[in-house]
Amino acid sequence: MAVVDNAVYVEGSRACEPDSLEDTYELLRDRDGMGWIGLYRPDAAEIESVAKEFGIHRLAVHDTVSAHQRPKLERYQDVLFTVLRPGRYLDDVERVEYGELHVFTGKDFVVTVRHAETPDLGAVRRRLEGTPELLRLGPEAVLYAILDQVVDEYVPVVDGLQTDIDEIEDQVFSGDPEVSRRIYHLLQEVVKFERASQPLPVLIADLRRGFDKYEVDPELQGYLRDVSDHVERIVDRVTGFRVLLVNLIGINAGLIGQRQNEETQRLSELSLRQNEEVKRISSWAAILFAPTLVASIYGMNFTQMPELGWQFGYPLALVLMVLTGLALHRVFKRRGWL
Repeated sequence: MAVVDNAVYVEGSRACEPDSLEDTYELLRDRDGMGWIGLYRPDAAEIESVAKEFGIHRLAVHDTVSAHQRPKLERYQDVLFTVLRPGRYLDDVERVEYGELHVFTGKDFVVTVRHAETPDLGAVRRRLEGTPELLRLGPEAVLYAILDQVVDEYVPVVDGLQTDIDEIEDQVFSGDPEVSRRIYHLLQEVVKFERASQPLPVLIADLRRGFDKYEVDPELQGYLRDVSDHVERIVDRVTGFRVLLVNLIGINAGLIGQRQNEETQRLSELSLRQNEEVKRISSWAAILFAPTLVASIYGMNFTQMPELGWQFGYPLALVLMVLTGLALHRVFKRRGWL
């Protein structure tokens, strides 16, 4: 059954708990009270039943059946239709899970339609039932209390995002190669959260503009102003998160480029050192090659070779080897190879 909680309140106290929606309709006709019907993922027939009884506009009914609406506030004659996107932060996967809540408020009724587990409307109902003087103020008090609950549930989301951003900052400056993917993922979550929370200041401003026209109780006016302050702080923080993450993308790209330049410079220096070593080795190899060549030629011991029978042949070969080595050494030294 889609009906989660169904009660009629008289003078701020729960007077009865009807067994069906039809009983609720009958009791509201007979008593001067307020009905609060809580629905969870109702089907089209149940929504049509509520809409027919309370005169809810067909456009609002269509939005409720189709769901997937952005936060908004619309008035259809005496019925106020409010759409909210509550959220909760799943820290293990670093993702914000969103619900969708539709609230219909009229002169003597409140109908809440949840399309997800959040927000905890049971806590809202218990809190209001614990303060009959506030619940006595009617459907507006329920709507404002629901707004307050949605905004309160945003606080852990903001705190979770802040914690992850702090961790990302540490990753960026420690050179973690996986941080780029995490930044982009968290930026997507922040943008989605902006879409859910940014319409709220406008929504609350629209409610405040109707204070005088609909003679809203001064206590409720102060209550809504407090909710408005909380919303503004949350929206400002989320906007700051988006700016910070965008900046972190640039900083991370700069640090990656700097590290790449340093690595390129290090490799270039290493290559230069290797070239210098190759030059030295090649120079000494050439210097040693010249006397080796002379010695290897005269070491062939063929019968017909010049200078083999000459008494100065051996000293000449030695002097030739030494002079060739010295000449090559001087050439390489002048070129800076040695």
